[in-house]
Amino acid sequence: MPIQLPPGTAAYSDQPPPSNRQLLVLLGLLGLAIGLTIGAVFWLWGQLVWLVPTSVEQQLGRVIVPVYEAQAYPSAAQTSLNRLLNRLEAQLPSEQADRDYQALYIPDQTVNALAIPGDRIVIYQGLLEQVESENELMMVLGHELGHFANRDHLRGLGRRLLLRLVLSGLLGDLGSLGSVAGTGVEALSNARFSQAQEYAADRVGLALLVQTYNHAGGATDFFERLTQSTQYRWAILSTHPPSQRRVRRLRQQIERAGYGLKPTTPLPRALQIEQ
Repeated sequence: MPIQLPPGTAAYSDQPPPSNRQLLVLLGLLGLAIGLTIGAVFWLWGQLVWLVPTSVEQQLGRVIVPVYEAQAYPSAAQTSLNRLLNRLEAQLPSEQADRDYQALYIPDQTVNALAIPGDRIVIYQGLLEQVESENELMMVLGHELGHFANRDHLRGLGRRLLLRLVLSGLLGDLGSLGSVAGTGVEALSNARFSQAQEYAADRVGLALLVQTYNHAGGATDFFERLTQSTQYRWAILSTHPPSQRRVRRLRQQIERAGYGLKPTTPLPRALQIEQ
C-alpha cells in the first residue's frame, strides 16, 4: 500500500528554485547591507574615538613598547632625538600636553620611522644615515607625532575589531572573543595606516616644522630622495604613501599656505652617522 506522509513533510516543492539572477540580486543586497553596516560603524567609531581617554592608548602601549625598548639602548643619538622631539612637542596644542612622547633609537640598517602606542617614536639608524638636515628629520618626527594627534592607532585598532565583530554577527561566528582580542594585539604590533591617515599626519608634521623654524625648508627633501631610491631595505616605502605623490601634495600645501623656504639647519653632531 502507498506510504502516507504527514502534511508539510513532502520532499519536493511546487515552487521553482531561484534563478541565477535572483541569487545575484540577493547576494548583491546582502553585500550592500554588510557594506553599509560596516561603513556606519566605522563612521561612528571615527566620531567616538575622540572621547576615548589618551590613557587608554598609553595602556595599550604596554604590550608593544617593551619589544622596541629591548632593541634600543641609551646613546647620544637617542638623547639628541629626544631633544628635537621636545622642541616639536612645545608646538603642540595644549590639549595634548598630558602626553609624554619619547624617541627610541634602534641601531639597525632598516630605513624607517614608526609611531607606536605608548607615545613612542622609533627611529632606525638606517633612516638617520639617509637624513641630511635637522629640518627634514624634524619633518619625519612631526609626521609621526601627527599619528598620535589624529588618534590613528585607536582608529585602526577599533576598525579591525569592529570589522570582525560585525562580520561575525552578520555571517556567523568567525572566531571567539579571544581570537578577536588577539587580532587587536596583532594590529597594534603591525600598525599600517591608510593613505588618508598618512597624508593627514604629513599636514601635522608640516605645521609643526613651520612653527619650529618659521619656514618650510627641508619639508620634502627626505621624501624626494625616497623617490630616487631602489634599496630594498627602505622599509618606510612599504608603510607610507608613494613618495612622488607625497612630495606633490606637500608642495601644494606649502604653496597654498604661503610658507617660506629658507636654508636648512645641519644635523646635531650626535646624529651625523656615516654610512
